[in-house]
Amino acid sequence: MQSAALHVLLPACLCAAVANSALFDEVSVDLTYEHYAEARDERLPAFLAMPFNCLVNLGYVVLGVAWLLKDRDRRGTAAGYSKDVFASMAVAYGPVQWLRLASLRRAPGVLDQWFTLPIFAWVPAWCRVVERGWRTRYALLVEGASLLSYALALLHRRGFEAALAGHVAFAVAEGFALQRRRGDGRSLRYLLLAVLCCGGFVLLKVLDHALARHWAFQHLTGHFWSKVCDILQFHYSLSFLSYLHQKKTEDEGKDS
Repeated sequence: MQSAALHVLLPACLCAAVANSALFDEVSVDLTYEHYAEARDERLPAFLAMPFNCLVNLGYVVLGVAWLLKDRDRRGTAAGYSKDVFASMAVAYGPVQWLRLASLRRAPGVLDQWFTLPIFAWVPAWCRVVERGWRTRYALLVEGASLLSYALALLHRRGFEAALAGHVAFAVAEGFALQRRRGDGRSLRYLLLAVLCCGGFVLLKVLDHALARHWAFQHLTGHFWSKVCDILQFHYSLSFLSYLHQKKTEDEGKDS
């Protein structure tokens, strides 16, 4: 767990240092409360200015910690490390999003976008581990390319969205490819739920203001439910990959 957390923390700190420089000053990042459908409560401090959209970020931390504490007997294995890296990403991602809402500063806004990419990239990296075993070079290549792809945000106003769409497509394609080769009914259920939550994550965020015209979405807004879907997306992705990794280990044990 410690090495996985460290390997997430070090790149995160490097990204934070870069985000606080002038490099991404021209990147399109929303820095006003008007971007969100949830109304700001002026009576509350900045870190709870939009209470539901702020507090939902605790879900990432709770989920990540729960998965870090799960399957401790697999520590020291590729499966355990892969799971702990993904869970550590969830733990780190929640506070970044909360800081973005609390401060409305550019650096946390950039990090909120930037961190999304290597999180999605870890799915195909982990799929490769399940299929072929741990390959440090491949994991570094995928994650490094993912981090560098955020440079698209410097080239075009919608560069981040283009990079994110590519990451989502790559993760889904690799997930279904792994399902075809090694999956069963249980893993398919996890995969379909992860993809469904991914769709909810994207659509509910895009439709945030449109949904707020209806009373049911005026407090618990589309953006809030988008984050719920994102947390569930983490959970089902972890469930899918952890299950297939364990299944592969058991199948190899039977063969030997």
